[in-house]
Amino acid sequence: MENVLSYLAHGLTQASAWEVIVFTLIVTHITIVSVTIFLHRSQAHRGLDIHPALAHFFRFWLWLTTGMVTKEWVSIHRKHHARCEREGDPHSPMLFGIGRVMFRGAELYREESRNSETMAKFGHGTPNDWVERNIYTKHSAMGILIMLGIDLMLFGTLGLAVWAVQMAWIPFWAAGVVNGIGHYWGYRNFASPDTSTNVSPWGIIIGGEELHNNHHAYGTSAKFSSKWYEFDIGWFYITIFRALGLIKVRKMAPKLELEPHGKKGIDLRTLQGVIAHRYEILGRFTGLMRQACFDEIKRSKQSGGVVAHTESLVSATHWLGRGDETLAQAERDRINQALAQTPSLSTWVHMRHDLSRLWEGSSASSEQLLHDLQAWCQRAQQSGITSLEEFALRLRRYAA
Repeated sequence: MENVLSYLAHGLTQASAWEVIVFTLIVTHITIVSVTIFLHRSQAHRGLDIHPALAHFFRFWLWLTTGMVTKEWVSIHRKHHARCEREGDPHSPMLFGIGRVMFRGAELYREESRNSETMAKFGHGTPNDWVERNIYTKHSAMGILIMLGIDLMLFGTLGLAVWAVQMAWIPFWAAGVVNGIGHYWGYRNFASPDTSTNVSPWGIIIGGEELHNNHHAYGTSAKFSSKWYEFDIGWFYITIFRALGLIKVRKMAPKLELEPHGKKGIDLRTLQGVIAHRYEILGRFTGLMRQACFDEIKRSKQSGGVVAHTESLVSATHWLGRGDETLAQAERDRINQALAQTPSLSTWVHMRHDLSRLWEGSSASSEQLLHDLQAWCQRAQQSGITSLEEFALRLRRYAA
């Protein structure tokens, strides 16, 4: 009887509390790896080809530990990229508020998963074999119930806590932290047209998904890290699987290449480099523009300038390059009006707008875009603003 009670309390393993914690961390990490490599980088964005055996392991593990359906997850994520920060985005904190996305992101996921139009439009190319149709999709809840049984068998009553953590892991870290904080707080390497941020330069806990701004800048890239100090543990695992012949990398972000100093001419190679690295360029430009705003704020305070003008400039430094496209029109007009009151800042605004048009004018010919880039650099070098002149000289060195 005593042995029976012991098995009920501690399961077949009779594991200590620390051993249970280690087990929980390992299995939740495998789930995170399955999400980032299989669902995200391979299925949603086609940045990877995965060997069928490994791909099926990921599918089985996600069925067992999350109950998520591949087509639903992929459809919702693709729609997020297609409608990012605009009406129709399934989980933008700009639309729903940071609190709801952070703590109730799983509810937003379930609501969108019932949208048949989303599934039809964005769910193409996902698994549709017999196992997917008759087990993983049809009986999506069965896997997590089996997992509950396994946890209880291994750890007794403690297994219920292990299972609860497993069930909350993805909704909190992926749906909450990545979709919420990853569009609300953090740093940005790239001025992508949304509010995406890098939550941390070390992508370990969420499999590299912490580098969310890098991902939004180059959505199809299989590697999320960009700077030398950033670490993407998902990419670390991908390199191991690739060495074993289990993964083939299909797409990567373009590598920044600068031609030697002193280059004078601007050619098609330069234009291609500028377009390929447009978000990095706009991010760098925005940093210089933000510094110009800080300088103007300091000057305005020292000279006793109008408070409202100063406050508008403070708002501008926060929003520039950080999803300013998502601002309400009234707020955008207020900030632009404040920027326009200073000649140098007005120049920055107009030059930033014209720079963006270089890659937005997709219908223009290469010859026209090249002419526009040459004219833009000439204007920048004649602006009388030292940092803008230096920026134009650097722009000449970009190459595809």
